[in-house]
Amino acid sequence: MARYIGPKSKIARKFKEPIYGPDKYLEKKNYPPGQHGINKKRGAGKVSEYGLQLQEKQKAKYTYGILEKQFKNIYHRASSKKGITGEILLQLIESRLDNVVYRLGIAPTRSAARQLVSHKHIVVNGHVVNVPSYTLKVGDIVGVRERSKAMEAIVESLSRHNASRFPWLEWDSNSMLGKMMMVPEREMIPENIQEQLIVELYSK
Repeated sequence: MARYIGPKSKIARKFKEPIYGPDKYLEKKNYPPGQHGINKKRGAGKVSEYGLQLQEKQKAKYTYGILEKQFKNIYHRASSKKGITGEILLQLIESRLDNVVYRLGIAPTRSAARQLVSHKHIVVNGHVVNVPSYTLKVGDIVGVRERSKAMEAIVESLSRHNASRFPWLEWDSNSMLGKMMMVPEREMIPENIQEQLIVELYSK
């Protein structure tokens, strides 16, 4: 599946947020690419309602590394469930295997997490799962495959991770196993995304 592999700072500058993590280049040039300074572009800062909604959807897609067709399918799943569609949308995305591998600290980025899953380094309930978009359920156990536990990239990533950062997940560093304890509440999801704008966009 195609993924964005272009300059990450360019995308961060587009949304004026470090969506791929700390970005020194963004700190120096905190304005959209194509401008030679803040407000240099004609009409800078004037964005329509549709533009804001579209921008929020794009930000969510880039943040989680999800392509349009897949993102739209997740939205339709969210809209068919009872509850607040925007929150359910984020909960479904957060429950993806690649995202949980990232949240547990097994990988330093979601891109790296997708790679670990695709290369069969991750197990769910004792079985290898190589589908990054696999949706986890409460009670599922996610771990590192036995033969992959000594991988330098995994060991280094775990050494830098705060295991208690996400209360909806539980991590056992000795067994290298994590458990999805609950579906995360909105306040447990740290991403700066205005999900209601996305719902309004798709509702048109």
